Amino acid sequence: MTIKIDALDAALLKVLAADPRAPILELAARLRIARNTVQARMKRLEASGAVRGYPPDVDLQAIGFAVHAFLGIELDQNKMDSIVEALREFPNVLEVHATTGRADLLVRIAAQSQQDLLGIIQRVHAIRGVKHTETMLALATPIQYRSLPLVEHLTDNPDTP
Repeated sequence: MTIKIDALDAALLKVLAADPRAPILELAARLRIARNTVQARMKRLEASGAVRGYPPDVDLQAIGFAVHAFLGIELDQNKMDSIVEALREFPNVLEVHATTGRADLLVRIAAQSQQDLLGIIQRVHAIRGVKHTETMLALATPIQYRSLPLVEHLTDNPDTP
């Protein structure tokens, strides 16, 4: 379901991104709007699926997972579902994308060391249907995953689809 985001929604999302545990009354005070308006906006954003949750933003390096890599996987097409299910069982797999190009899947992995990463890659190779992998180490992450600039762009340019 696609919903229209306005400037108030964008402002609410910005405040929530900075402080996901902020109480409704505090959000209302920061935005200078009624508590009921905040509640209604949040309910609408959540019900539409635009806001999926408020998890903590964990710094993986701070908890010992300093090695980050992207693994491109070529696979037997008829095994994609079972391979994705097998990858779901790896706690080190942060996300999986089905892609076009040489790799069928792009997998983001966090590991404690290069040796740990090697073990994870070897376990991926053992999954039935995996043909080939290509590993790219992330040396730095100058831009973390973000969505707020896009939300703000939408509200600054309402005619943009």
